[in-house]
Amino acid sequence: MSNVYILRLFVIYWHSICDLDNYKIKDMPKILIVDDDKGIRQTLRDILEFEKYKVEEAVDGLDCMVKIKQASYDVVILDIKMPKMDGMDVMDKVRALRPDLPVVMISGHGNIDTAVESVKKGAFDFIQKPPDLNRLLITIRNAMDKSSLITDKKVLIKKINRKEVVEIVGDSSVMKEIKSTIEVIAPTEARVMIHGENGTGKELVARKIHQESGRNEQPLIEVNCAAIPSELIESELFGHEKGSFTSAHKSRAGKFELAHEGTLFLDEIGDMSLSAQAKVLRALQENRITRVGGDKEILVNVRIIAATNKDLRKEIAKGNFREDLYHRLAVIIVHVPSLRDRKEDIPQLVQHFADKICKEYNVPVKAFEPRAIKELQKPNWSGNIRELRNVIERLIILSKDSITTKDVKNFVSGVQPPSTGIDKVLDKFDTLEQLQEYIAEVYKTREHSYAR
Repeated sequence: MSNVYILRLFVIYWHSICDLDNYKIKDMPKILIVDDDKGIRQTLRDILEFEKYKVEEAVDGLDCMVKIKQASYDVVILDIKMPKMDGMDVMDKVRALRPDLPVVMISGHGNIDTAVESVKKGAFDFIQKPPDLNRLLITIRNAMDKSSLITDKKVLIKKINRKEVVEIVGDSSVMKEIKSTIEVIAPTEARVMIHGENGTGKELVARKIHQESGRNEQPLIEVNCAAIPSELIESELFGHEKGSFTSAHKSRAGKFELAHEGTLFLDEIGDMSLSAQAKVLRALQENRITRVGGDKEILVNVRIIAATNKDLRKEIAKGNFREDLYHRLAVIIVHVPSLRDRKEDIPQLVQHFADKICKEYNVPVKAFEPRAIKELQKPNWSGNIRELRNVIERLIILSKDSITTKDVKNFVSGVQPPSTGIDKVLDKFDTLEQLQEYIAEVYKTREHSYAR
């Protein structure tokens, strides 16, 4: 009984015990099977379609090249011994046409030399006929992962190339110091910790560091640790294998893998779970990660830039942040000041945002009267630069021609007045309990003085 016949019997039995009624083709990865043996092609098609892959066939090397030129595929399964064009010759042409397309070589006449030669030519793997089904399926899944990772990275690099030049606006002494620091640290591989309140521009500083670094041709991958649920943060950072949890319908690369040879920006790292912190620490120490639900170690080469609006020293004392991770990340510390500490930059920021927003809305640039800009320097901007930008956008939309002091007073609502003495008192307290204790103490002191 031939090996092909045995494989066919196995597939028929496999189908008989499984329900394929909900089988859908439109979102399936596409595989091209290239083999001059019709029985092998049909058997592999049955197996792969059962595994929910979309399958097409090519009868020889020439047919394969025609199909690759006309359509896109996720993986090619390529026989070596074929008429018209040998599989090795096809491999050379595929590499020239689609260098990132994974090709799995199969042969019934293979040996170690053949396997080595095919891998040297760029084959993802070499499998002998009749193929071991488990190994074949695992190889295809791994090839899919590699193909997906390459595609994702290309998309990210295209985004980088389309991005406008990162510009840090402001000529105040504190901003000049930050720009000078970026010039010094960006070309190095040093990890950076950026401190600052919400809306101060920590993300902009991170992007500028990446842009000025030697990794700027590779992606900057950004992760907002505060926006991802704690139970998903590890999957987001390190990726996961198919079936590792309920919704893991397919394997997925994590942010560390996508940032390979580039920069990984961990925003609001103070909100990261302790479990994820431990894994990040290991990744930094060993330059390797393991996907959730997997056991294969993956080498990664990333530069880490982290940012937080929290005092991590206090978080360490409370047991919310690992001290060893802090020291790993905080090689260079950059503090981004609040807008109330750099109000001399507001005129420049106003003009910058006005030009940008008018361009976005495709309207003529609106001028700000000098007194209107001075009016914008009065509030205590609790939302910092992000709040200022929103206000400028509101003024441009709602005002008619040039923007006056009256416009600012009419349309700028919700901004806080300048800081008062009570603000300075309140800033001394971290919790409501501390403030209540202070009020109680003041009340007792005054009550005692009145009694006298």
